[in-house]
Amino acid sequence: MTEPDVKSSGVKELIDRIRDEGVQSARAEADRIISDAKAQAARIVADARAEATATKREAQAAMEREQTATIEALRIAARDTGLELRSAILSAFEEHVRRLVTDVTTDGSVLRDMILVLAGRAAEDFINDKEAAILIPSRLADEVSEELDEFLRQSAVAFSGDVLRKGVELIPSNAVQGGARIRLVGEDLEIDLSDEALSEMMLKLLLPRYRKILVEAGQ
Repeated sequence: MTEPDVKSSGVKELIDRIRDEGVQSARAEADRIISDAKAQAARIVADARAEATATKREAQAAMEREQTATIEALRIAARDTGLELRSAILSAFEEHVRRLVTDVTTDGSVLRDMILVLAGRAAEDFINDKEAAILIPSRLADEVSEELDEFLRQSAVAFSGDVLRKGVELIPSNAVQGGARIRLVGEDLEIDLSDEALSEMMLKLLLPRYRKILVEAGQ
């Protein structure tokens, strides 16, 4: 092989080597780029999935919180409505009792009987030789006096009449709307059978029972 041939062969080998190395380097770079791209794509997909999962979880948690809050709000509203309804029913019942007591204690014949009972008990237990006053509603004074006069005229029991004449005085009072009160003159003693006092006594007995009935009925 001549010298030019040797040089030509060396150049060719150099070119081939450079080409092969370039091809290999290009392939390696391409493989690296592809690998990096795949890894990045995998990370993007993983991040997207993680974000989607987190978003879904947060949305589910938010929905559960909202559902819980809604249920609690409904429970409170139902409780408040029940309490308001129960309070309204109790108020209506209380008003009904007071109205019934007032109706009864403003009846002339009922007042007459109450006065006779008060006078008899007062004379027996409290009055003796003391003075007492029975307060009756001013607007019913005439009617009550007529009822008493009629009763005493027809009654064979003179004791009540004697009590009314000797120990007890009937006094019309605007402070009494129904029923009556008896007071010892000059002493701090009173028997209160006014409509207000009787209503309170009845409500103390009836309201707890009525409230229990409402609770048991689910009101």
